[in-house]
Amino acid sequence: MNRDPEAWARLGRALRSARDRQGLTQGELGDLAGVSGRSVQEAESGKVPRARMPYTLSRIAQALGWPVDSVEAVLDGEQPPGEWRDVPVKPDEKTAEAIIGQAMVRATDNVTSAEIRAATQIAVEELRRAGLIPEDNSARHVTN
Repeated sequence: MNRDPEAWARLGRALRSARDRQGLTQGELGDLAGVSGRSVQEAESGKVPRARMPYTLSRIAQALGWPVDSVEAVLDGEQPPGEWRDVPVKPDEKTAEAIIGQAMVRATDNVTSAEIRAATQIAVEELRRAGLIPEDNSARHVTN
């Protein structure tokens, strides 16, 4: 069993976030999971269990709609299910360029704006090739 305190804290935050998104109290989630509200409170506290994995964790995760083995996956560093990252998004080309460009500006030093634009264009083309942004011939233009 994973004994990393940060992993357990991350799991606790993820459980609370999922419960909050569903508008449930700890007691209501406990009722749905067939466990006590105190068990939900303990799970959300993020404390490392003393001995073994509490059986209540899988029940709580299931009541939140998490897939089987999600608790272990989050403890192993994966993203919690149901977060915004799980929502399929197909941004248009302009939105993709803006997102990528802003990320590159934040992530790089001593790079010219022309280099950032060129790298952004390459990234957008790769996203288009992967089918993650729609083909939009009207949005493309050739400059000489």
